[in-house]
Amino acid sequence: MSIIHKSLFALICVFLAVDGFGQSARTPFSSFGIGEPYGNALVNQQGMAGVGVSHPQYYFINNQNPALLVYNSINTAFQAGLVMERRSISNDTLSEKSQGGNMNYLVTAFPIKPGKWTTSVGLMPYTSVNYRMQYSDYVTDRPEQVRITEEGSGGLTQLYWSNGVRITKDLAVGVKAAYIFSSIVKSYKNQLYTSPEPVNYIAGIEEKSYVKDFMFGTGISFSKDSLFRRNQYRLSFGAVYDFATNLSATKTDRIFRTNTLGDTTDVSVLPSSKKGSFAIPAGVTVGISLSRGILWSIGTEFSFQDWADFKDVDGRNEGMQSSWRAAIGGELTPDPFSANNYFQRITYRVGLSYEENPFLVNGQPLKDLGINFGFTLPAGRTNSVDFGFRYGKRGKKSENILEEDYFKIYFGITFNDRWFIKQRYD
Repeated sequence: MSIIHKSLFALICVFLAVDGFGQSARTPFSSFGIGEPYGNALVNQQGMAGVGVSHPQYYFINNQNPALLVYNSINTAFQAGLVMERRSISNDTLSEKSQGGNMNYLVTAFPIKPGKWTTSVGLMPYTSVNYRMQYSDYVTDRPEQVRITEEGSGGLTQLYWSNGVRITKDLAVGVKAAYIFSSIVKSYKNQLYTSPEPVNYIAGIEEKSYVKDFMFGTGISFSKDSLFRRNQYRLSFGAVYDFATNLSATKTDRIFRTNTLGDTTDVSVLPSSKKGSFAIPAGVTVGISLSRGILWSIGTEFSFQDWADFKDVDGRNEGMQSSWRAAIGGELTPDPFSANNYFQRITYRVGLSYEENPFLVNGQPLKDLGINFGFTLPAGRTNSVDFGFRYGKRGKKSENILEEDYFKIYFGITFNDRWFIKQRYD
């Protein structure tokens, strides 16, 4: 089967799966800012807790540092992935479980000038918004109570173009331009339920923010080969910087009324749309890794982004703070060229991460601890089926009121073929 047929088959499988898993699992933490970030790691990097900013790879696309694209120097690579998740949210008295899934990425990369310049194009979610919260409050200066329901859906998507260029044998640089688009919808419903007179409708307001704008980033990589004993090791450094930007957005509001069955009866769109922007702060990630050929590698990285500088269309910060993340991960392929033992050719991965999310919950930072593992099943010489798993816990009831346990499954496929290399022999 040619790479084109394989790619088309993969796309069909991906979109059929997405049709069944069209929304990420609910989490109240996605109500902050522009939602919960997806990150740029592909499945193979997810198996190492997202470590990859300093990790050169030949048969996988490095989606975290554009400078490392230069290592995709011969083959045209195509990768597609899905993510499925299950979350459990609880406080001292209540708990709720949710599950869902979504397309994780469609990415391709190919060399423009082999060994010198490689380009990549991809489509993947940027953030996700999916939450529903319900609570009661008293009407001001009155004894009646009102039931308030807050809901959110949508999120932002990125269509990006990355390029990696080799400057010297050891040094490479890269740039990334991403078009951010799609909408975030938030609604607030009020129902008066302790009034002496029956109220047969629910009043609400919906805010829809549609975003379309560009953001840019850059990366650098330095790798030194033939080090240490028998000159078999490589030491690599990498860094990525995402520029601060103001994402242009248009916000429209509508007032609506529903009956007790949830059917909308009256809708009034406010006469004017508000134009503004989401102020996204700059972010930086640095990492270091040590590897021995394609047998094994281990790496660590640290990232920081000051979300205290975030502003929404109305100029609000929405309870955001600076965030940071530290991770360590590695991979091992016992014998990549084993002819008799398939399990020796499987690549095994594991990783650990600890981060402080940008969301202030109950006035306290939201901390996240997770462990990852994964593996790659070879399907031919340069193709593979990839799996990644993550179990994590974030928040504490004593500090944040809420506590969340989650489990994510990442599934991906990887194809490599030579599209633009002239054949020497027929």
